[in-house]
Amino acid sequence: MLPARAVAWFARPSSVWWGFAVVHLYFLGWMMSFVIHGDAFSDTEQYRAWAMAGYDPDDRGDGISPWVYPVLAQVPIHLAGIAGPGPYLLVWTLIIAALNAAGLVCLTRGPWGRRGIAPAWWWLFFTVFLGYLGFARVEGIAAPIVLVGLLCAARRPVLGSVLLSIATWIKVWPAAVLLALFIACRQRVQVVAAGVGVTAAVMLGTYLSGGLRHIADFLVNQGERGMQLEATFSTPWVWLSVLDVAGARMADNVAINSTEVYGPGAEIVAFLMQPLLVLAVLAGAVLLVRALQRGAEREELFYEGALMMTTVFIVFNKVGSPQFMIWLAPVVVAGLVHDRRRWRTPAALLMGIAVATFVIYPLFYTPLIHAHPVMAAVLTTRNVMLVVLLWWSVQRTVELGRRTRPVPQTLDA
Repeated sequence: MLPARAVAWFARPSSVWWGFAVVHLYFLGWMMSFVIHGDAFSDTEQYRAWAMAGYDPDDRGDGISPWVYPVLAQVPIHLAGIAGPGPYLLVWTLIIAALNAAGLVCLTRGPWGRRGIAPAWWWLFFTVFLGYLGFARVEGIAAPIVLVGLLCAARRPVLGSVLLSIATWIKVWPAAVLLALFIACRQRVQVVAAGVGVTAAVMLGTYLSGGLRHIADFLVNQGERGMQLEATFSTPWVWLSVLDVAGARMADNVAINSTEVYGPGAEIVAFLMQPLLVLAVLAGAVLLVRALQRGAEREELFYEGALMMTTVFIVFNKVGSPQFMIWLAPVVVAGLVHDRRRWRTPAALLMGIAVATFVIYPLFYTPLIHAHPVMAAVLTTRNVMLVVLLWWSVQRTVELGRRTRPVPQTLDA
């Protein structure tokens, strides 16, 4: 147990900012070890290539991989190149740090009072493990925007819809949170109108830049992928590769810089994953609607639904990149602000998922792709925890739907 004075210090809003400074200065220092040599880190190498090539969907130059993100991801990717290729990683890291700071302001100085302090500390500890991914992927841009959108949506659903729609046009997964918001809130027409307005603005900007016919390219490029190594449904083929059964193997898909599994039935499962994901999303939506009709409290349903739908997006996804775990962090942080006691279980599960993911990448990814059994076991454990998290969120949603009379509602301001 911590001494009382230490507990009191951690409970102060100012202490969170000291923690924020320590964590972000560490990762800034890590990134500077690459910047001083003119290098980038991980996926920011590709982002820098895109930024330096400029926006030309028809000619990205030799050796530049196809675009795989929604169009608004180009804003931070090109903004980070404003000072040229040398300091690209530095500017990118500072952009993410600034967005994280905005999220921390909402947590510690918003209408939630001191309720946001413990969730803020949880977020910082989560960042310690997945910061290597958060500062090197577009997820690091989208996650703090989603967090602010989640916190705003409880009292101002339209503003929440705007922020979540912007995040969706950076990386698709916030659409899961938007769906939960649409189902749970009273102001559905306004929420949809806000999302449509953001989409119209994005399409107009894309049209004016001459790239409207490419606006859905990210969907096509994702659809052509196979089963990525880390995906939940790839686990059987990982073990077939480890045991050297039926010619199963793990190999690079060089075109999109991904490691995928190959073996009996892998191509069929990859083809079926898209419709399976759609069916899982529809099933989750049905559960949310049923719970609402049976008297579920709207704000609670929104957060539980956001966790369930986001986890569905991960578990039923044929792409299982390590950075996908970042998707869950904003939802858990917002859930902890809403009800810390009830959300202790998903918070503990997700922290375990973060630790396992850190072991997988960046620590021991090379042994994993070479079919090391210990790393296969770590990956399997991580994937099992994801399934358990999904099951917990489904069970909570079902429990909300067992109420026999309405309770006081929110999400109507």
